[in-house]
Amino acid sequence: MNTISDAQLRAIVERVVQRTLHGQEAQHEDPQQTVTQSASDPSASKVVAVGADHGGYGMKQMLVSYLSAAGYQVIDCGTHTTESADYPDFAVAVAEKVGSGEASRGIVIDGAGIGSCMTANKVPGVRAAMCYDHATAVNSREHNDANVLTLGAGLIGEALARLIVDAWLVTEFGGGRHARRVEKILAIEKKYLKTGS
Repeated sequence: MNTISDAQLRAIVERVVQRTLHGQEAQHEDPQQTVTQSASDPSASKVVAVGADHGGYGMKQMLVSYLSAAGYQVIDCGTHTTESADYPDFAVAVAEKVGSGEASRGIVIDGAGIGSCMTANKVPGVRAAMCYDHATAVNSREHNDANVLTLGAGLIGEALARLIVDAWLVTEFGGGRHARRVEKILAIEKKYLKTGS
């Protein structure tokens, strides 16, 4: 029998609360069904690539331990020290793991999360989102099917980072009208890949 973790239950409850507060029809959430579906779905891999520059190093180390303890297979893309490092190097390393399918999701941490988001979004197949609270984490997954999360270690604390990561990892893509919009994002990417512009 599958069990649901506190983090998964919290994310489900928070999603229902957000839908209620924003006037959306609350849908029945069966926590056991959610866990069973993600556990039985072969595409719902638990491989997460994580990377950071020197500004995000401490938070990366915390998240690597946190995710490993939660049962995720973590690919640590560096950095491995607090010495000055350039965020694009680590953002592209994580994004390439996701773009190639080696990891199903990626997380990149730098000082603000902005530069890493810009960098990751240059890699084909990547939809990176910089999130700074629970609502942006849920929205980026439910509406945009984000597969890379960027965080600003200089802007949020470790407790909030864990909350964002928990929500982001358990929130499923909503499909429906959102799928049409994500398809348009993918079409733009394909257009510029073809033209080389």
